[in-house]
Amino acid sequence: MPDNKLIQFHFEEIEEIEFDFKKYREWIIRIIKSEGFIPGFLNIIFTSDIYLQRVNQEFLGKDYYTDVIAFDYSGDHGGEICGDIFISIDRVSENASLVNQSFEEERKRVIAHGVLHLLGYKDSTKDLKDEMTDTENFYLKKYST
Repeated sequence: MPDNKLIQFHFEEIEEIEFDFKKYREWIIRIIKSEGFIPGFLNIIFTSDIYLQRVNQEFLGKDYYTDVIAFDYSGDHGGEICGDIFISIDRVSENASLVNQSFEEERKRVIAHGVLHLLGYKDSTKDLKDEMTDTENFYLKKYST
């Protein structure tokens, strides 16, 4: 199956947002391959704060809003990256306003963040978060959509 068919975009409990899905697929594939991995089945699910809070509660035991949650299903697939990335459009919109960024730029950052989680990046400490932010910035500049 071609790489670009492996990455799908979905919308849960929100209206579908129009953007260039093909360009985003290609961008995500370039990030994955640049990190030395193989693109596998990947779902990007855009949703609301409420929906993502329920996911956060049910699967992670946390009761707060977040912008992105990534579930890694890669296991032992020989470097193939598979997973689901849930993104709250409400958080993306609010965060874009807070950091004086366009909605599209913030959406790209959050997608990159989710992909980096699937690639093994962590953000549980300040140093790890700084590394992840630097890597996001690198890919946002290198492979702008």
